[in-house]
Amino acid sequence: MKKLVSTKMGFFAIALVLFWLKTYLIYKVEFDLGVSGSMQEFLLFLNPLSSGLIFLGLALFAKGKKAGRNIIIIDAIMTFILYANVVYYRFNSDFITLAVMRQTENFGSLGGSIINLMQWTDLLYAVDIILLIVLFTKTKINWSAERLKFRKSVSVLLAGVIVFSINLGLAEADRPQLLERTFDRNYLVKYLGIYNFSIYDGIQSTKTSTQRVLADSDDVAVVANYTRSKYAEPNEELFGVGAGKNIIKIHLESFQSFLIDFELHGEEVTPFLNSLVSDQSQDFTYFDNFFHQTEQGKTADAELLMDTSLYGLPQGSAFSTKGDNTYQAFPAIIGQRQGYTNAIFHGDGKSFWNRDEVYKHMAIDEFYHEDFYDMSEVIGYGLKDKPFFEQSMPYLEEMEQPFYAHMMTLTHHHPYLIDEEDATIAPAETGDKSVDRYFQTARYLDESLEQFFNDLKESGLYEDSIIMIYGDHYGISDNHNRAMSEILGEEITPLKNAELQRVPFMIRIPGVDGQGTNHEYSGQIDVVPTMLHILGIDAKDYILFGTDMFSEGHKAYVPFRNGDFMTEEYSSINGIYYDNATKEVIEEPTEEMKEMKETVLYELGLSDKVLYGDLLRFYTPNEAWEPVDISEYFYVKDPLGDNEEE
Repeated sequence: MKKLVSTKMGFFAIALVLFWLKTYLIYKVEFDLGVSGSMQEFLLFLNPLSSGLIFLGLALFAKGKKAGRNIIIIDAIMTFILYANVVYYRFNSDFITLAVMRQTENFGSLGGSIINLMQWTDLLYAVDIILLIVLFTKTKINWSAERLKFRKSVSVLLAGVIVFSINLGLAEADRPQLLERTFDRNYLVKYLGIYNFSIYDGIQSTKTSTQRVLADSDDVAVVANYTRSKYAEPNEELFGVGAGKNIIKIHLESFQSFLIDFELHGEEVTPFLNSLVSDQSQDFTYFDNFFHQTEQGKTADAELLMDTSLYGLPQGSAFSTKGDNTYQAFPAIIGQRQGYTNAIFHGDGKSFWNRDEVYKHMAIDEFYHEDFYDMSEVIGYGLKDKPFFEQSMPYLEEMEQPFYAHMMTLTHHHPYLIDEEDATIAPAETGDKSVDRYFQTARYLDESLEQFFNDLKESGLYEDSIIMIYGDHYGISDNHNRAMSEILGEEITPLKNAELQRVPFMIRIPGVDGQGTNHEYSGQIDVVPTMLHILGIDAKDYILFGTDMFSEGHKAYVPFRNGDFMTEEYSSINGIYYDNATKEVIEEPTEEMKEMKETVLYELGLSDKVLYGDLLRFYTPNEAWEPVDISEYFYVKDPLGDNEEE
């Protein structure tokens, strides 16, 4: 061993093998990549080798002992990249992209979540680096001061390129058009590895950043023709029934639909929400097959979907990376068409997700953020929900009517922290802290909603307001399948995990009887056209990828951001088709199913073109539309307390 590590090539070989095996081990232990079959398993094992040969091989060009030090430094950097993805994946079931890294303004609020996601056993992932340091320290005295022969260093890099070429060729054979269809990062990491994925992501990010420069009005014409062809005529009975009514939209953070009517320890977790969707309720219509469609932007993606009927980006958050785009958002439309005033209420920092900038482009008149609240009762990401709603009421009562008010809750957010005095239900007992506490913060959110509804009724706002309640994204990722399987009493298969992406959507329209439970398959992309029609504004003029959920012509398929989708009869998950009724795999998909897959991918691609190319700057919906002037909006609290624009 001493003789082996006394040479640069010997030390390099040991570092390479340790790096290779560690990366493969982490793939198996930390990531759920959906490996199927011997070919995919072989590629998963093979893909770290090319990265190791190329990146560690670069160190061999250095002189003498610098080569050994550089090998250790490069290994440490690559380990850090890998471990950062491990921590990120534990909550997001996703991998870090360059677009996410640009969202550094959000990281300051993530400290508690990151620490909660780290485990002491993670120290084992640094054992190989420690071993290399010890070996190098003990043997470096025997190292030659000369530079390794150039052809040997080049041969190592060439070997890395050859291994990568073989890897890519086999991957393309197993998954055709792998690099052309990049909606699912799981596939890229499974086939090419985390390091090659990171390089590819950087190339793609650079490519997309040039799309705005190259875009023109012809591009938006293609998009507009598609959305018009998808348009669904409004329901005649509901068209215009909400015109002139206030709109109160309540955002349920990290709230999944399985919580509705769910009992823990013999108690209803969300008794108030349950009462809104019960058979006895005559007010609300509850869509029980409504899905979130967010990606890496999570809450920000949900806001984008719910206010613009555009999909979030495949990497990063459009709020952060495309915050200066032209938007023709729901608040701007109803402000111009029907004189609505618009406000967003959120007990957090105004710059989180770049909100204080992107809201201007959406024509939000007022943004009530942490500067407007007494922040003495903070937990996790911001102000607790009960004081948030209580303190929001005076602002809400002062708004000029009709108004659009978006209320964003926070307490029910990973890692689901709750003070002892606020916990009114015992945690679950799976041993998974995130899952166990999830039900306690859900109960707290439910109680805060009941309090808010009582305050709305007392103020007189309830009767004359459309009230919309929705969940923004999942709260429990598939990294917690063991605990969720115990909670639900069934195996969490890929199809079941997709089904768990249901989030609540319920709506009350003054003067209109609720429908009870509506089983139509729909998603966040469908909310804007639905709301426009309720207000009596035809959605046909606007570029909207969703369709009216109350319309007979509603397009009842739900695309997910990674290219998967669900319909009432069948679903496509990770490239596999399932029968929703039997839960069995469909071995021979029909042409209709394949065409639906192509439609979903095409639709996602068109939405990406709108955002990457800022195409709405070329589009005028109708003669009444006026581009939003962002200079008219200010989100700073007046020191005198009247908050008038300056």
